[in-house]
Amino acid sequence: MSASETVIEILEEFCPGVDLETATTLVDDRILGSLTMVALVAELEDSFDIEIPPVEIVASNFNSAAAISAMVERLSDEYDD
Repeated sequence: MSASETVIEILEEFCPGVDLETATTLVDDRILGSLTMVALVAELEDSFDIEIPPVEIVASNFNSAAAISAMVERLSDEYDD
């Protein structure tokens, strides 16, 4: 399973009924609230065996499944180095 597929699978738990393929304002529209973000970050860290530093927890990294996937892939690459 690709990172994108895994991210969408995780997001489906937190955002039921949202079209995650096209949504680009998950944070801006408060689909992901602050408490949900905490749980989402923990789930992403566990699923991908990465640490998401606080500096990465910004709207631009969490507004869409694509943005989350890009961040996860970038952080995974950093951990692999």
